[in-house]
Amino acid sequence: LAQAIEARANQVTVSAYLAPSTQLERCHLPLSAMATARPVVSVYSCENPSEKKSTVKMPAVLTSPLRPDLVREVHMNVSKNSRQAYAVKQKVGYDTAAESWGTGRAVARIPRAPGGGTHRAGQATFGNQARGGGMFNPTAVWRRWHRRVNVTMKRHAVATALAASSLPPLVMARGHRISQVSELPLVVSDEIESITKTKQAVETLKKLGCEEDMQKVLDSRKLRAGQGKARNRRYRMRKGPLVIYNEDNGITRAMRNIPGVDCACIDRLNLLDVAPGGSMGRFVVFTEGAFKKLHDIYGTLKSGAPLKKGYTLPRAQMENADLARIINSTEVQSVLKPKLESPLTFPKKSNALKKKSVMEALNPGSTKRKADLSNASQKGTTEFNAVQKEKKARTEESKKYNKQHKKGEETFYKTLMKAFEAKAAEAAAAKEAEEAEEE
Repeated sequence: LAQAIEARANQVTVSAYLAPSTQLERCHLPLSAMATARPVVSVYSCENPSEKKSTVKMPAVLTSPLRPDLVREVHMNVSKNSRQAYAVKQKVGYDTAAESWGTGRAVARIPRAPGGGTHRAGQATFGNQARGGGMFNPTAVWRRWHRRVNVTMKRHAVATALAASSLPPLVMARGHRISQVSELPLVVSDEIESITKTKQAVETLKKLGCEEDMQKVLDSRKLRAGQGKARNRRYRMRKGPLVIYNEDNGITRAMRNIPGVDCACIDRLNLLDVAPGGSMGRFVVFTEGAFKKLHDIYGTLKSGAPLKKGYTLPRAQMENADLARIINSTEVQSVLKPKLESPLTFPKKSNALKKKSVMEALNPGSTKRKADLSNASQKGTTEFNAVQKEKKARTEESKKYNKQHKKGEETFYKTLMKAFEAKAAEAAAAKEAEEAEEE
């Protein structure tokens, strides 16, 4: 919707069409709508669709605000009003003179079919778990099949669906192929209403740029899934253009056999045709008389709807759809409260021995060192080879040192032992001298 609103704002400006001042006075658009919508629409000739025959004023209904929620709600309820009641018969599953066998026969106490000599005799009946029995909570004809929809809601939904059909982004988003269409809304002269032959109607639609969309409908024909294929609706296909006319002088007969193309009278617009499936943005082709009658039917916000008693077109909730610009404007920001400072919070303590991220913050490089230590014990890794290389170099250095300093009588251990031996000899000599004096 935001893209559609922006596209509407980027359409041709008012000044490009309003050279005469009298044209502005005769325009039926409100001032707020004229700032974002074209004031006039081109009318293309039916005999030669490549040339513009004239221009007509843009009706106010085509500038209505977009309400997809309203369209979905109304479509869901209105589509239920064509349903037919269905139910099972009251006696289905209960048309046998069955009785329970009671207890003592080692079988369930469900009623059983009477008789003998056939498979049916003795079979369980009546219960919803039994074959041929009645269903649980059987459907009934007396149900709430239809829905009453507020008249104003239906009118609002049709108005917003017509407005969406005049916006190329929404029409393309719905799946219509309009690359060859000159402009939207597409208005054709009233001669198209007098066409009575389907071949001529197809040629006219192709010249108007509808060929690609009509071909899309033909290519989309698929076999219906489910029982509907056996109920006279075997195939299903996409929707094509909707032709809205003012007077039926043969146009419905000419268009009725073209796949995907529907016709609707401007006096009896139905939301099921303008927004099929509850998705607004259908490709609509107006006749000149039908397009002019839109103003007579819906009027403007100021005048009301002349042909719809007590009805006024929906009014946009916002004149300016740029909400971010409104919020950030000086007028709004100057009266707002200052931004509240968040209360001072302290981070929760985390155990560095359990969380690697905390340990990495306290001891940078710990994760890498731990990984290197783990890889050092795995054969084939670079770390393992580096450790083995260091170990080999250390062993060779030790052997070299031992060979140089730990052989012969001058080694550290033997020198140390010699010192003990000299001390022991002195002690023994002193002891002998004492013994000799005593004697």
